[in-house]
Amino acid sequence: MKRAERLHALSEMLRRSGTRGSSAERLAREFGVSVRTVKRDLDALERGGAPIWSRPGPGGGYGLAVGASLPPVNLSAAQAVALMAAVSAAPDAPYADLAAAGIQKVLDVLDPRTRARADELAGRVWVNTAPSASRAIRSALEEAMAEQRVVRIRYTSSNGATTTRDVEPVVFASTNGQWCLVGWCRLRDAMRWFTVSRVERAYVTKMACGGHTIHEIGEPPEGARPVHGRGE
Repeated sequence: MKRAERLHALSEMLRRSGTRGSSAERLAREFGVSVRTVKRDLDALERGGAPIWSRPGPGGGYGLAVGASLPPVNLSAAQAVALMAAVSAAPDAPYADLAAAGIQKVLDVLDPRTRARADELAGRVWVNTAPSASRAIRSALEEAMAEQRVVRIRYTSSNGATTTRDVEPVVFASTNGQWCLVGWCRLRDAMRWFTVSRVERAYVTKMACGGHTIHEIGEPPEGARPVHGRGE
């Protein structure tokens, strides 16, 4: 049994064991591996996001939170490298750090042979990207968007004017090679586009956004489309 298949089977066995859990020794016997290997597999599942609990002592063991399971990971080496390349080439994209962490979780549960091939292939893909906005600024903008809270920014426009504004984030948009925050500007009482690299400071307030929608922005730039998980 390949490691990826074993990890999936292991997560399903833990799920079926419910609140009773299973000891590492029992899991090792079930899959014909050593206790050490089972514990390494459990660590990999946990790093991959599986909500594994452990209970020490006699009668203890390992279990998976009710309702949780881990789908099988069957990426090829090229698919894994494609994900790494996409994130590495766009470090200033919204939630890029979270994407990198997610890819690492996927890599952690690949079978050793595929992981080794992916690592070798990744060394053949080089990227050179321009410096992006500070991590603190991007984190604040990302948090404000995800939580739908007003973000206070210090912003310098293309004509050199610097202002402090409260903005209700609506959309992140990439246009002409730059990322923009599009949102309702409370200073101008209108929808505005803010180039992220021109934001000098950003602070997430406790104020909730007022419910402005994407439809208020108007037509997106030519060729622009939402990101999604479906291939086209």
